This record gives sequence, C-alpha cells and structure tokens, in this order.
Amino acid sequence: MTADAPDSLDVPSPVSWPRRVADLVLRPPVEADLDGVLRWRRLPEVTRWLLRTEVDEVAMRDRLRGPRDPHDHSCVVLLGDDPVGMGYLEVVDGMGQDGESAYRRTEGLLGWNLAPQVWGRGYGTMVARELVAIAFGELRLRRVTAGCFAHNAASWKVMEKVGMRREQHGVRDSWHAELGWVDGFTYAMLRDEWDGVAGR
Repeated sequence: MTADAPDSLDVPSPVSWPRRVADLVLRPPVEADLDGVLRWRRLPEVTRWLLRTEVDEVAMRDRLRGPRDPHDHSCVVLLGDDPVGMGYLEVVDGMGQDGESAYRRTEGLLGWNLAPQVWGRGYGTMVARELVAIAFGELRLRRVTAGCFAHNAASWKVMEKVGMRREQHGVRDSWHAELGWVDGFTYAMLRDEWDGVAGR
C-alpha cells in the first residue's frame, strides 16, 4: 500500500487527493486497503458505536474494485502505509430537494472511524476537520451534518471541536444492539459558519 491512490482507479473528482494532515495521509480507498482495514474494523471496541456492526467483506471488496460513486468522497486514513481509519463524506440532497433543481446535492453526510491503537491522538478531529474543509471548499456544499449515539462522547466531542453545533437530541430514537433504544445526537454546520471557524 502506498500513500498515493493507484492511477487505475482514478476518476474525475473536484477533490484533490491525497490530503496530508499532520502525520496522516487521506486518499480514496482501494482494494489493497481492505485487509488492513478489516483487522481493526471488526473489533468489538470499534463496532460498539457503529450502526452497522457487521462487515460484508465481499460487498466491500466489490465496491473498491468498481467505479466510484461521484457523490461518495470516502477516504482511507493512512499512518505510514498502515490503514488506521476511514473517513466518510457523502453528498446528498437537502430536505425538499429533488428533481432537476440546480440546487441539488448541497449537503454532506460526515463520518469516520479509527483503529483503537491510534485513539487519543486527536486523529478523529483531524480527519473530520479535513473532510469538512473538503465539503465547504472544493465541493462548495451548503451544509454538513453528522450523527452519533448520545452515549458516544468521543464522537460528539470531535464534532464540537470541529465547530459543529448540536441541532437535535433525539430521545430514544436510535437502536443500539446492546443497549436497546438510546438517545441520538445530530450535529451540523453551514458554510458561513465554517468560514468563520476556518478564518480564525
């Protein structure tokens, strides 16, 4: 595995890859990353706060082999050559947007997960901040949202460090495999809010 994505899977994109953030490299994932990601992605301490606790290895490998969805700006997070995380940024329609409107696909859905061996180093904040910068910079989105279980303090603290604000506290709106119905948080940020944070 190398920091630069192989040319064979390059597709036209408004996003410049790879991205270097401190000692991390972010770039689109390729099939060769899968085994390294699966080593930590299946660990109970990782799956505990994810909606999808199971990994469909065949589906994931097929997705990495095929053409990329132009609205999916997911990335693998490398520390050296080791894939220690994944970042997710999907461009979607905002509420009420459909049809052939020129204003379609103005919202980004943000997410990330990291291998336990790199927890506590600030990498989650670095990855989230870089994806928000992509969303409002190269992609020129209007709004970015992210969600988590309310019990997952590590995730919502990252969102707050990036400058996102809590928009919703859903009472027992989220199903957790171990805890049953639990509260969920939704965070969001608008482009002008990011401009104020980034300009400081």
